[in-house]
Amino acid sequence: MAQQTGVDRVVPKWHAFLERWPDPTALAARPLGDLLSLWSGLGYPRRARNLHLAAQQMVDEHGGAVPDDLDALLRLPGVGPYTARAVLAFAFERDVGLVDTNIARVLARVGGASLRPRAAQDAADGLVPADRGWLWNQSLMELGATFCRPTPRCVGCPAHPDCAWATAGRPDPDPAAGSAGVSRRQAPFAGSDREARGRVLAALVDAPLADDAARAIAAGVVESGVRAEQVVDGLRRDGLVVRREDGTLALP
Repeated sequence: MAQQTGVDRVVPKWHAFLERWPDPTALAARPLGDLLSLWSGLGYPRRARNLHLAAQQMVDEHGGAVPDDLDALLRLPGVGPYTARAVLAFAFERDVGLVDTNIARVLARVGGASLRPRAAQDAADGLVPADRGWLWNQSLMELGATFCRPTPRCVGCPAHPDCAWATAGRPDPDPAAGSAGVSRRQAPFAGSDREARGRVLAALVDAPLADDAARAIAAGVVESGVRAEQVVDGLRRDGLVVRREDGTLALP
């Protein structure tokens, strides 16, 4: 839920989610539309679809449990290298290294060189102290969020004595810029297809819609009939909207 969505918006949805579906089995037993209704307002509804598919796969292949194996986690829909390792580190307290935007900055600056994704992951894995994976990764994230920010606060930083970039006088270019390929600028939301998709899905939470009504809602955002039609068609292709027997559109 917190991928590209602010935590303040996520917290109430997270609690509501856990109250309704406390485990993968409970979620897998419900239609995707139930999850999409709860998800409304969080954006990026493909995440909800992937979460629902992952719950079904966990029921089918892992007895309804979240797997504690990296390869098995990576096979779940929507789960990439970071999420898989985050589950291992924070849920199962395994000694694996994480590479998010904050940690990538720390690794690049302390090492004094920009890192490709594979090198960053290898460095992160190699630094984890034995039996301290949970605490180590939490600490590195906090270090990147408080001291090793895009505009760094080197004074008082506990990593400063070991930071190759800082001790060299912070020369240009900053090795953190683009390091590990994890920092990407998000496209504006206002007037985007993402906003239009969210508006259509929010309307479908209340009731099914005719095609022209769904397109009108999308067109109110993207201001183009062609784009509005593409938005609605895209929702259907993604499995987020289905056509009922009476011809109206509804949540699955």
